[in-house]
Amino acid sequence: MNAPPIQPPSPPDSSHYPSRPHIGIGVVVWRADKVLLVKRRNPPQQGFWSLPGGKQELGETIRHTAVREVREETGLEIKPLDIITALDAISLDQQGRIEFHYTLVEVAAEAGEGEPQPLDDVTDVCWATLDEVEQLCQWPEVARVVRLSLFQRAL
Repeated sequence: MNAPPIQPPSPPDSSHYPSRPHIGIGVVVWRADKVLLVKRRNPPQQGFWSLPGGKQELGETIRHTAVREVREETGLEIKPLDIITALDAISLDQQGRIEFHYTLVEVAAEAGEGEPQPLDDVTDVCWATLDEVEQLCQWPEVARVVRLSLFQRAL
């Protein structure tokens, strides 16, 4: 039996080559029939379109994290609604070692007034229909989460 690859050392509590999963909050921000997408500035998913969001901080609720992350990344104020789903985001490096491991809690939200701007950890922002999400986002889970949120909105 082959032993798993040895993980390189990382600083305590680091999300890069972690010793444990980290909790991330993704936010499906709705304005009418479009959702907010951001282009990631940093790994993981650097340079790719995704949902806004980030790491939950100690003592912070899921909803507070959603509000803070969207504000930090886009300047937009939101009203969090419901939790959509939870999923795993695990990235391996070329040697098969776990480079990133996030447990993502996806939250639906309604956008407040104003237009989003690329701030903090993003290089661009856009409003997208579901068809555009499927075209722009390389990770299929993004479109799946948006579809789940769209279904929940219809109930």
